[in-house]
Amino acid sequence: MPTGIGDGTHGRAAEGGSMGADPSAGGPGTAASSSLGGQRLPRPDEPVFVISVAAQLTGLHPQTLRAYDRLGLVSPGRTVGGGRRYSLRDIELLQAVVQLTAEGLGLEGVRRVLELEQQVLELRELVTRLRSELVAAHRTLATTANLPARMTEQTSQVVLWRRG
Repeated sequence: MPTGIGDGTHGRAAEGGSMGADPSAGGPGTAASSSLGGQRLPRPDEPVFVISVAAQLTGLHPQTLRAYDRLGLVSPGRTVGGGRRYSLRDIELLQAVVQLTAEGLGLEGVRRVLELEQQVLELRELVTRLRSELVAAHRTLATTANLPARMTEQTSQVVLWRRG
């Protein structure tokens, strides 16, 4: 069931602490340096849309958005006064919720799918990091001329092993 939600293009804005983030901090996949007509485009995780705009963008009623917030399906940012602010990622997440519920999945099922998609994303990042560490370790070993090796007998002597 292709949902488009496992590709890292969605997330929960409040979890990343993006409300106080520096908008000029840019980076891969951000629109901090992009502009349209001289105005800076919001980063994907920057909470900028009020609930009425988020409702229009997703086709959901504002009360439904509030219910999804209470259920933990989406966690919009908050203003100092407590008003909800939705990011582009929140909008994408809500669109995925709409798609999954339209396909017959209940809200608990949607929550589980979203949790599993987030786990997959985190595990992919971990695998990528561990692979680079492994490559670095292999490079180090390839340039090391002599390696100490413990003998297999019951001794504490260390033997110097020389390559080929």
